[in-house]
Amino acid sequence: MRVLVTGASGFIGRALVPQLLAQGHAVTALARSRESLAAQPWGGDVRLVAADIAQAGPAQLAAIGGQDAVVHLAWPGLPNYQALFHLEQHLPDACRFLRQLVEAGVGQVLVAGTCFEYGAQSGPLSESQPALPDNAYAMAKDGLRRYLQCLQRQQPFTLQWARLFYMHGPGQHPNSLLAQLDRALDAGQATFPMSGGEQLRDYLPVAEVARRLALLLAHPRLRGVVNVCSGRPVAVRTLVEQHLARRGAHIALQLGHYPYPAHEPMAFWGDGSRLQALEASP
Repeated sequence: MRVLVTGASGFIGRALVPQLLAQGHAVTALARSRESLAAQPWGGDVRLVAADIAQAGPAQLAAIGGQDAVVHLAWPGLPNYQALFHLEQHLPDACRFLRQLVEAGVGQVLVAGTCFEYGAQSGPLSESQPALPDNAYAMAKDGLRRYLQCLQRQQPFTLQWARLFYMHGPGQHPNSLLAQLDRALDAGQATFPMSGGEQLRDYLPVAEVARRLALLLAHPRLRGVVNVCSGRPVAVRTLVEQHLARRGAHIALQLGHYPYPAHEPMAFWGDGSRLQALEASP
């Protein structure tokens, strides 16, 4: 299958492209910087397209060429979840770009959503629960999902909406928790300031997230919203301690230095039964 991956040089994209290549797909990798694409270890095995989806027009679509499916990962401006540009700029850009692809013949659209679409709901979160986004980023993502559902009524295509929970691994944002911890360890710092660490979250290594996205793409019958999650609640402090154990390192945790995030409930994790059922099926 011919697959376009947007945001291919980003955190998830750089892990996903090798998975797709291993499955035999012909991959077109799109990002704003051709240099960032060419620098990837798989850069010579895919078709590279440097383009900004905000400015995508006939020339960009011609460069992309005919595609069977798109995995839409690109979304700038993170982790600034409250900024209005998610709604004012990125949402209309994504709507226009994906509509152009569908009208050009793309029959399968897999989009990276976010667990933040569930809003302040606590506990295990299943796909049957309503979306109640309460920050601009999550509102924009949910708006894109709703737009694509409306588009399906005019131009039928398969829509798979992967709600991603928390991820960690190579290439993670430098402001993410474990990236900050690694810098503190590498710098030989004696203490690591963090929150109280009692909040419960759902974590997966980014390589596992990529594997599950590739699995979804290979099974278009699994449509609609699909949680991509571990299904297991883990305390933030436990995550940090596990990471220290993997590195064989020690640092004094300065618990309670930062307040708990106001935009997140204290405890939430995903119900991954839809994707688990797919993996369990013959």
